[in-house]
Amino acid sequence: MLSPHEFATLMLVKASPDQIGLDREELDTLLEQQLVALEKLASGVHRPRVTHDGETLLHAMTRKR
Repeated sequence: MLSPHEFATLMLVKASPDQIGLDREELDTLLEQQLVALEKLASGVHRPRVTHDGETLLHAMTRKR
């Protein structure tokens, strides 16, 4: 189960991956759970991206009833 901070970080990675600091504790948890991965850009900079599992979780959690 994700904490509210981890879920908010997952949402931020989805919406604005360039705005997320790679030193966030919550990001470590998301990487460990394979909800986020780091991709290396041509410039050599690493940027987080939501994985398929992360997308599935976001979809399930934001579904309107």
